[in-house]
Amino acid sequence: MERYEIILYWSSEDAAFIAEVPELPGCVAHGDSQESALASVKEAMSLWMDTAQAYGDPIPEPRGRLMYA
Repeated sequence: MERYEIILYWSSEDAAFIAEVPELPGCVAHGDSQESALASVKEAMSLWMDTAQAYGDPIPEPRGRLMYA
């Protein structure tokens, strides 16, 4: 699997760890622990790419670390 940046954080509102992949729009997962959120988002990434490929949508190249201001 390609190397995309994953942002992992605790959400008090959801009472769960959230893992987001900013370069893959809508690719988000959650879990009770950091490890489970990371495992879930890796599965979500695979499904995201499979779906994009099935519909002929482009899959962005990973850019590495994203910069936020």
